[in-house]
Amino acid sequence: MSGAGASGDVGASGDVRASGDVDALLLVSFGGPEGPGDVLPFLRNVTRGRDIPASRLAVVAEQYHLFGGRSPLNEQNRALVTALRAELPGLPVYWGNRNWAPYLTDTVAQMAADGIRRAACFVTSAFSSYSGCRQYREDLAAAAAAVGDRAPELVKLRLFFDHPGFVEPMVDRGVAALADLPAKVRSDAHLIFTAHSLPLAQARASGRGEGAYARQLRATAAVIIEGIERITGVRHPFDLAFCSRSGSPGVPWLEPDVRDRLAQLAAAGAASAVIIPLGFVSDHVEVRYDLDVGALERARELGLPATRAGTVGVDPRFVSMVGELIEELRRPGGVRRSLTGLGPWPADCPAHCCEPLGPPRT
Repeated sequence: MSGAGASGDVGASGDVRASGDVDALLLVSFGGPEGPGDVLPFLRNVTRGRDIPASRLAVVAEQYHLFGGRSPLNEQNRALVTALRAELPGLPVYWGNRNWAPYLTDTVAQMAADGIRRAACFVTSAFSSYSGCRQYREDLAAAAAAVGDRAPELVKLRLFFDHPGFVEPMVDRGVAALADLPAKVRSDAHLIFTAHSLPLAQARASGRGEGAYARQLRATAAVIIEGIERITGVRHPFDLAFCSRSGSPGVPWLEPDVRDRLAQLAAAGAASAVIIPLGFVSDHVEVRYDLDVGALERARELGLPATRAGTVGVDPRFVSMVGELIEELRRPGGVRRSLTGLGPWPADCPAHCCEPLGPPRT
């Protein structure tokens, strides 16, 4: 960025006004601890300014320690960087995080030192929300401001929730999870699409209109269900549930919790369930703990056969999608693929899009 109002800058408002070529790709993600000694410092970074009690941080820290004090997200991002470099030969690929090393500001400083002038920024979050989109735009603007006039222009690529490169791998993962169920309960399985819960006020404010976060999730889930039906010949019932809620019990959040939804299904006599982590692109701790530990253990307690579908990871179609999004930036007016009536989602955002209402989820 050459200044807060420069053409094509990504600022706190999220405006993207320029088009044309880029000379680098920046992968932007949440970050996570690399070892046991990193866990509490990482959690303090995540919750800075939110007045979270130390006792609560200690509880969350234990979830990370179940997995050796490391976040699987880091290895996922390293694998994604490797795959992107193979997919985009000749285009430098960088990686920067919001909450842990490599920090975004350090990465942008390295890009400036390397002479990068204009970079496409791929954020590992598919849906509209404050923490999943607007806050990353603010992070990019802050990193560029910290580096100063030498910083490259940073242009965030559009949301990809309904791009075939994301949807089609999730269809295959849903089919694979169904195949893991016992044959006698497979055709009657209920599919539960899950995503990170948000404070209800933030969810309503998300996107270009009220409730874009949940609308995008439901629209994408419906397309995935159609894809699964084409492969299996079975039309499964489905709905949306949430996980990873954190915050004051007095603040309303998106519901139902996935564990509560499993209990409802069991009480209603459901034959089986498949949990599809639609709101996540990799198997990080919140997937492995909240779903693999919390939700699947709850299903076992209920006597409900259940499996969990994989995330998109580094599926070649997903990696190729990033290249397509870069081409959209390079060639405005070209093909922009999407599979729901909501997309393709615009790359630019209104000034007040996804503004945080109440304490932001970081």
